[in-house]
Amino acid sequence: MNNAAPQDGLNGAARYCALVVLIVNVIMTSLDGTIMNMALPSVMKAMNATAASSVWIISAYQLAALTLLLPAAGAGDRIGLRKVYLLGVAGFTIASAICGIAPNLGVLILGRSIQGASAAGIMSCSNALVKLTYPKRLFGVGVSINAAVIAAASASGPSIAAAIMSVATWHWLFIINLPAGVFVVIMGSKFLPRNRMDVRREPVKITDVLLNMATFGLILVALQSFGQGASAVKEQIPANVALAMLVSGLIVGIVYWRRQLGLSMPLLPIDLLRIPIFRLSMCTSVTSFVSQTAAFVALPFLFLGIWGYSPARAGLLMACWPVTVVVVAPIVGRLIGRVPGGLLGGIGLAILAVGLALLATLPEHPDAIAIAWRMSLCGMGFGIFQSPNNHTIMTSGPAYRNGAAGGMLGTARLTGQTLGAAMLMLIFSVLPVNTGRGPVVALDLSAGMAAVAGIFSSLRLRYAPRTDADIASTHQYFEDVEPPTSGNACRIDS
Repeated sequence: MNNAAPQDGLNGAARYCALVVLIVNVIMTSLDGTIMNMALPSVMKAMNATAASSVWIISAYQLAALTLLLPAAGAGDRIGLRKVYLLGVAGFTIASAICGIAPNLGVLILGRSIQGASAAGIMSCSNALVKLTYPKRLFGVGVSINAAVIAAASASGPSIAAAIMSVATWHWLFIINLPAGVFVVIMGSKFLPRNRMDVRREPVKITDVLLNMATFGLILVALQSFGQGASAVKEQIPANVALAMLVSGLIVGIVYWRRQLGLSMPLLPIDLLRIPIFRLSMCTSVTSFVSQTAAFVALPFLFLGIWGYSPARAGLLMACWPVTVVVVAPIVGRLIGRVPGGLLGGIGLAILAVGLALLATLPEHPDAIAIAWRMSLCGMGFGIFQSPNNHTIMTSGPAYRNGAAGGMLGTARLTGQTLGAAMLMLIFSVLPVNTGRGPVVALDLSAGMAAVAGIFSSLRLRYAPRTDADIASTHQYFEDVEPPTSGNACRIDS
């Protein structure tokens, strides 16, 4: 079936079939993250694993995903977004089967590593495929639906994990991915759009892939080691070794950056970072996810240790945040294209900052209503910000760099989440947790990071394109740097 995406998206039934495929996969991959966090204590107990070693069930996934996001995005721009996406789904499904039958911790960590590597292919191409599926006038709606589905899956993840584990072992948390993965591969091969690439393909060099993996891998492991050393988890890497890894990662990163400067399609998208609105959107995304992650990890300590709520009631109140995102995201999607993304992001992040600050001011035994409306306020702010920001990132560059833009979007999210978790653990290392002081300070800093993200977002108003001519002038940079060459034009991927 020929699903080569026209210049303005797919039409009719083809669009809805592609949308179903994308939504099913978003649900599968989003649930996997929240379910695994919920199931970690049970897996530790079943495998007689220590807390330090079990952390790698989560870390292996994050490490593989973060180090391979940009290479996967580069492959999507060169050999086809749909092809890389479906390979990622197939790999994720196979890895889920490996995790589901894992006899020991080592095999489970291996399966999680393969899941993370496969997720890199999915995350790097997902938003670009959404962009190819929708016409330009509806792309904002498509982005908002994607955000709403992710939020809904995140909110329902703990409940689904609890329901499965009440009737089956933890293995079934992975096995349930198999039918969804098979469905996506079969239906996606028929209905997902293909991307046209009309410029010469510059091959990805293995040296750049290795430098990318070394840069993000060394920095991620170092930051996680600092966090583990600051928390109750016994650190596995001495502090001086972790510091050396961090410095080495930064040095390798500088070498990697310099190698990319002269390339027309760099693996690290320096060409996109030269666009001011893209650069500011990336800063907005990283700082906002630092804020969200630190808050999400700090709040359970307050719910369970200070405010005196049961795990069930705490889970319901925590769900107020993502549930509000589900409600707000489609409404905001209708505003994208009518209201500048920088303005929507600035307003949303200001609301998020206020909500987090208000949570930090709650007394020792707050009532549920006081918590619920503050959590909902945070969700409203995050929902107003997220979709317009993702839309700006995906539309700031030319179409043939959609994969790179999607890769940077995923990289920003994972980087922010890693920094947020490390920041929280460092706070907990110097401030007491059992008195509530540490979590409250973490919420205050989260509010501050949300405010900084709002400033980055508002600065985008200087560069927001207002007419088609403005957009054309932005993309003209790329045409001047690397004009299309018909002799090396890329065919549609099959």
